[in-house]
Amino acid sequence: MFKYKKILAIIPARGGSKGVPRKNIKPAGGKPLIAWIIEAAKKSKYIDRLILSSDDNEIIGVAQKYECEVPFIRPSELAQDSSSASDVVLHMLNEIPGYDYIMLLQPTSPLTEAKDIDGCIESCISANAKSTVTVTESDKSPYWMFNMTKENKLLPVLGEKYLNCPRQELPRVYLPTGAIYLAETKWFLGNRSFYSELTVGYLIPHERCLDIDTELDFKLFEVVMKDV
Repeated sequence: MFKYKKILAIIPARGGSKGVPRKNIKPAGGKPLIAWIIEAAKKSKYIDRLILSSDDNEIIGVAQKYECEVPFIRPSELAQDSSSASDVVLHMLNEIPGYDYIMLLQPTSPLTEAKDIDGCIESCISANAKSTVTVTESDKSPYWMFNMTKENKLLPVLGEKYLNCPRQELPRVYLPTGAIYLAETKWFLGNRSFYSELTVGYLIPHERCLDIDTELDFKLFEVVMKDV
């Protein structure tokens, strides 16, 4: 709880990963991938209840081993390639009412720390924001990007104005990290998404923003952990 607001946190982890089979429980840095976000969330000062949403018995068993609550199995229709994170959150809110804020924590972001989770909560609630997502400053500027025609001609995405500008003079741009999403529950039920013109960003250092989606990402994570 933060400022008398009750916070429910959800970790979504379906069994049908296509890019890396069984990704959520694949060994990473000496433990199953999903264990990293569970441990970070359990260190939070503000999360009132942490639950897993999964359709997969093996993932559920791993999560329970790391003391994450699993109140029910996710319906199969919400565990398809076409299922969105918002669908999962809406289902959970219908099953478990009574919380002022809903947080989504992605198991594919193992470098997330408790201070990131708590900082996001503090920032969102203190600012009376409807929703907050974690972002990091992009190291690839869209002001230097191009579309390419069928004839392979390059067309600046945002026009030629910025092509010859030094990087230091380009506007800063930010990417969602995919790690943490937070929203006021009543607002989310109406908006059905963490994003709107009311969404604010919470900045996370680039070095904690690895999003694991491929075998190469797993190898990068192992390298990072050796240096910790």
